[in-house]
Amino acid sequence: MKSKLFTGSLLASALFVSLWGAPVMAQGTNTPAVDRAQLAISARIQQGMASGHITPSEARELYRRDRDIEMREYQMKSNGNVNPQERQRLRADVEGLAAEVERMMANSSVVGQGRDNTPGIDNVQANIGQRIDEGVRTGHISRRDARRLHMRERAIARHEASFKRDGVVTPQERRQLREELNALRDEVERLLQGNRRR
Repeated sequence: MKSKLFTGSLLASALFVSLWGAPVMAQGTNTPAVDRAQLAISARIQQGMASGHITPSEARELYRRDRDIEMREYQMKSNGNVNPQERQRLRADVEGLAAEVERMMANSSVVGQGRDNTPGIDNVQANIGQRIDEGVRTGHISRRDARRLHMRERAIARHEASFKRDGVVTPQERRQLREELNALRDEVERLLQGNRRR
């Protein structure tokens, strides 16, 4: 099972690099350490999603940050050279992203595992994460608000994981999760609607 996950994550990483890394590779890569680190980060994100340590919305945000780094790298290479200061900035950006991924992987809370599945709750969580990301993309939700909302989303996922530890999610625990998710969804929609009126 582990070898299948590892192989799957490597294939996903290769696909990710082929899709997003093609413009950079065409320039003549003179930042191989950064490229290798980004490949490793992509594989770790895939492992985190497979193990339940990283939620889909967290993975989307991590991939967005990785693409931002890649685009900066591409811009730096556009003149045919990456100077030492640019190289140092790229390394710092990649190290920061890698540290964030590892922090999530070290989190003992695992999302979506346990004998008692909660698909309805999981679907609501996924929809809220997509609405937050959509709000950021359209400019209706600031990055700061998105970070705060994603932190609340993660807290709810930790509650869900703790409820699943004994193998049973009671009706009262489900009700608590639904209430927390409804409050979060209401805040996301309020931000989306409030910022559209401005």
